[in-house]
Amino acid sequence: MSDRPVFVVGCPRSGTTLLQLMLHSHSRIAVPPETRFVGSAYNKRRTFGDMRLASRRLALAEWMTGERTKFRELGVDKDEFIRQAVDGPGSLGSVIGTAFKMYADRFGKARWGDKRPSYVKQVDILVRLFPDAQFVHLIRDGRDCVSSLKEMPWFTHDSFHAMSIWAEAIDAGRRLRKIMPEDSYYELRYEDLTDDPATELKKLCYFLEEDFEPAMCSPHEVASVAVPVHKVWHSNTHGEVTKARVGSWANRLDAWEIRLAEQVLGERLEDLGYELSGAPKPAKEHLLTFQKTVQKRRRARLRKHMRDRFIRLREPGPVAALLTSGQRAVAGLPQQRIESELPQRVM
Repeated sequence: MSDRPVFVVGCPRSGTTLLQLMLHSHSRIAVPPETRFVGSAYNKRRTFGDMRLASRRLALAEWMTGERTKFRELGVDKDEFIRQAVDGPGSLGSVIGTAFKMYADRFGKARWGDKRPSYVKQVDILVRLFPDAQFVHLIRDGRDCVSSLKEMPWFTHDSFHAMSIWAEAIDAGRRLRKIMPEDSYYELRYEDLTDDPATELKKLCYFLEEDFEPAMCSPHEVASVAVPVHKVWHSNTHGEVTKARVGSWANRLDAWEIRLAEQVLGERLEDLGYELSGAPKPAKEHLLTFQKTVQKRRRARLRKHMRDRFIRLREPGPVAALLTSGQRAVAGLPQQRIESELPQRVM
């Protein structure tokens, strides 16, 4: 039975929380709410130093459980995590992965996952941390994503940024399809998932090498456990799976936004099977603003990429996790028994 980590990625507001809950409803997979410490821990790896040293693992574990992260969302005992991290394998991914493994242990499950939409642009980093991970990219009509993003209280940008964010996620997916092994990267559409959950989840389970379980089609049953109460924008996950919001962009976007979206995202939309409305061409000033937004975001991504490349030249210690059977075999370490049937227990 597999113990590979599972990462849910995609554009924000593409249904990744719904998919998180569907996976968490499986008896062998636990996917927590967003913690947001993975990328930060990776970017700070020079600060924390060589994870082969117990003192450095202690420093990282204490930072991960601090007030500035969302470690508390895991519901894992802080002191026990620190102890296990210090006693565990000496690599950055091992310390980070121990937190998720303990989350899975809460529910008596053998596999853990993580969900964060922005991971779709950080897959190379996640593969460095968890080389045998599997990635599930949920894709949604870009016009629906844009209309939903602009309504979110936490989204502080404009529609130009929202369209650029969706395009970035789709372009990242295109690259991943070309370079990732077939058993590591999988795509599905939100519209198909909500229209026929059982069929799509059976396909997904085949990719994950898991048996399909009907409970996955009723993710609302675990929403109270896996979705924090304060995230009111995820209220729809507490009800039955619905396709009511599919195509709602037609009533939620302004006319100029529809024209611009279909102009700048049209080729990607059609390539993914979405039909265009035939809206007139957008105003030149809107096109110019979008292009400036794309260029600004591209420069920011390039700066981050160059910083990471520089740090890789002077890596402070091992990065890859040594927690799964596959990674331990590569490293020549003793195998740990995978618990495929553990008693369920929720804390």
